[in-house]
Amino acid sequence: MYSERAFARSVAYLPQDVTTGSEMTVRELVGCGRYPWHGALGRFTKNDEEKVEDALRATHIETFANRIVGTLSGGERQRAWIAMLIAQDARCLLLDEPTAALDVAHQIEVLSLVRRLAHEGGRSVVIVLHDINMAARFCDRIHALKRGRVVASGTPSAILAPNRLQEIYGIDMDVISAPNLPYPLAYVC
Repeated sequence: MYSERAFARSVAYLPQDVTTGSEMTVRELVGCGRYPWHGALGRFTKNDEEKVEDALRATHIETFANRIVGTLSGGERQRAWIAMLIAQDARCLLLDEPTAALDVAHQIEVLSLVRRLAHEGGRSVVIVLHDINMAARFCDRIHALKRGRVVASGTPSAILAPNRLQEIYGIDMDVISAPNLPYPLAYVC
């Protein structure tokens, strides 16, 4: 059983709607990730500063550190929020549709970053995505839900099968092999 503070130190959450913090600098926003370690009235230590700088570097946004969050592009803003989660130093990241409202280039950028952080940083990442092809490209395992229940779990290749996709989405779908990809691509028939 975790205490509230221990849980906050272990699990970081990025909600779908991240409209708050738009008047802060990127460095201030990322610094908010240190809150579970010292509380509202605690002092910001040298260790906190190092965690913030490490997070800025890990997400490649150190050049934006003094910019106002509200002036960033969608992909840059998502990287800033992910940097805040990294500064939190949590071992588990929960991300709710971090690519919603982003163009394809920014979706690839954000999901590539999240995958790299998971693989290189030894973090567990649970991510909600609605695009099955993006999930197949960036996730090691997929758990598909329908009406709040898990209806399929497995590797991307196991999930991207016509009968499985029909079960998940309730529509006819097929898959094709794509050159240089280790998984098929799904499409609606």
